[in-house]
Amino acid sequence: MIHTLNQSANVAMDPPFHEAYKSLLAETAVERGGDAVAVKEWELPVVDLRRLRDGAEVGEVEQCKNDIIRASQEWGFFQVVNHGVSSQLLGKMRAKQIGLFKQPFERKSKEDMFLNFSAGSYRWGTPTATSLTQLSWSEAFHVSLSDILGSNGSDDLRSTMEEFAGKVSRLAQELAEILGENLGRSSKFFVDNCVPSTCYLRMNRYPPCSVPGRVFGLMPHTDSDFLTILHQDQVGGLELVKDGEWIAVKPNPEALIINIGDLFQAWSNNVYKSVEHRVVTNSKLERFSIAYFFCPWSETVIKSKCEPGVYRRFSFREFRNQVQEDVRKHGFKIGLPKFVL
Repeated sequence: MIHTLNQSANVAMDPPFHEAYKSLLAETAVERGGDAVAVKEWELPVVDLRRLRDGAEVGEVEQCKNDIIRASQEWGFFQVVNHGVSSQLLGKMRAKQIGLFKQPFERKSKEDMFLNFSAGSYRWGTPTATSLTQLSWSEAFHVSLSDILGSNGSDDLRSTMEEFAGKVSRLAQELAEILGENLGRSSKFFVDNCVPSTCYLRMNRYPPCSVPGRVFGLMPHTDSDFLTILHQDQVGGLELVKDGEWIAVKPNPEALIINIGDLFQAWSNNVYKSVEHRVVTNSKLERFSIAYFFCPWSETVIKSKCEPGVYRRFSFREFRNQVQEDVRKHGFKIGLPKFVL
């Protein structure tokens, strides 16, 4: 579904970007420079997971696993179909998400009061931005699964989120185990370290932007997890780096997008690639997506079995704290380069 909105009708629900970032938006230089040009639209590799299910031939199962491994090595991004999340559940999740974002901004910004999410779950813009290149024109509910697990069924939003999270959590475990086994690592690692209470759902909305050539919907970054599962709408806007160039990801309504995170790149000693990606803005259309971040316990140690290792050993807490410190200091994430031996 594509949502076209009259910007004047969105004043109550949209975050106050123009007011909060007035001085940045007054800048006359187009800071994005060459990045503002149109990029080619590509279709990501598509992996049919039906080949992993009961009844599949052994050769089909192995070929499916090889496709997942190759895409994680060569692209860092791929799509999966026949993934076990029904179109009905995706549609319901999308409807609940849209309804949530339609709430007035003043109410959304007090989400801990009317949703009982942890304080700080609702986010918008980039509080640390000192230039347009660091500003993300978006709003999100970044929710720990601890906030939604065990819903009592009377809260339809929470129960829908819990059902969706349960499906994608099992998918994340399945994909991570395939990638881990290829490295000679035990599947027990993910069962023990990446449990539902350590993972997150992030519901995103990208409002129409009055300066689409100058501001990102989500600034370029890599994900600080093992892997991310993303469902996006048909508006488009997701772009990633492939062979040193930015490409646009063609939306596929049947697929979920999988991307490798920093922890998997470090854990695999650069066998798998955590790829920089971003969301570009649109002057007329709003865009919605929902992401599941497959994360470990804070004290989980990330260390490759390979020698020599590219990265020093570190805990997830240490990595996350370093990212937060760099964002406060520099306005952007540095990530894995800070942990190279």
